[in-house]
Amino acid sequence: MPDHDPIIFQPDGSLARLRAIMRALRDPETGCPWDIEQDFASIAPYTIEEAYEVADAIEKRDWPALQGELGDLLLQVIYHAQMAEEAGHFTFCDIARGISDKMLTRHPHVFGTENREKSAQQQVQDWERVKAAERAARAQGGVLDDVALGLPALMRAVKLQKRAARVGFDWPSTDQVLDKILEESRELVEARDTLSEAEVAEEFGDLLFVMANLARHLQLDPEEALRAANAKFTRRFESIERTLAAQGRSPADSTLDEMDALWNDAKAREKRDAAQ
Repeated sequence: MPDHDPIIFQPDGSLARLRAIMRALRDPETGCPWDIEQDFASIAPYTIEEAYEVADAIEKRDWPALQGELGDLLLQVIYHAQMAEEAGHFTFCDIARGISDKMLTRHPHVFGTENREKSAQQQVQDWERVKAAERAARAQGGVLDDVALGLPALMRAVKLQKRAARVGFDWPSTDQVLDKILEESRELVEARDTLSEAEVAEEFGDLLFVMANLARHLQLDPEEALRAANAKFTRRFESIERTLAAQGRSPADSTLDEMDALWNDAKAREKRDAAQ
């Protein structure tokens, strides 16, 4: 058995234990062949997946699961930090120091001399002001330069729109956004009937982009709104399945009209329950 850092086997080793475990896994002589082969690009999809699983546990209010998912997400940070240290880019301590410094800079009303008596909205505006100063210090030329490419498309659309709005590129009210949605909807119908598949996809993307803009104007999170719609669809479809199963049938054995009627029953039942 290889000589390992003793802290690996100490249950109370905490973060230092986890870092030692990762170093052992990545050891080119005695580590795990799979872990040794990985790089930033190959691990990135797991990092994104773990972040979504954290969000899923929170949405379900499953606190034991959240503990586990946060551990999985922390492992991703440790993994990237270990690879970065091996390559000479930065260390885990650099990561911790950088985010600590950032939190101090961005919260002068807590760690500095600014007045804490301000609204949450004012604090958001101050946060954006500080971030803008940080971008300027990094000499970024374009307004959209640091909106991450790897974000989910809907989230990135909102971030792009927010960034453009800061310099005045925005509709003044929801009325213009709604008009644009109607325009894009008409263009999508025309594209479906007359244009190529690629052009239809482009028009569909334009419509989604404007829908994200409407969510921003309504001060809604489109990701949250769509998750809620997904949950509602799931509840109602499962109600259809249960009702049909009680009759000895499945959705595949039923007509669309039958399932639509059961959908409406489930919808009406939800509204009655909400009113009580």
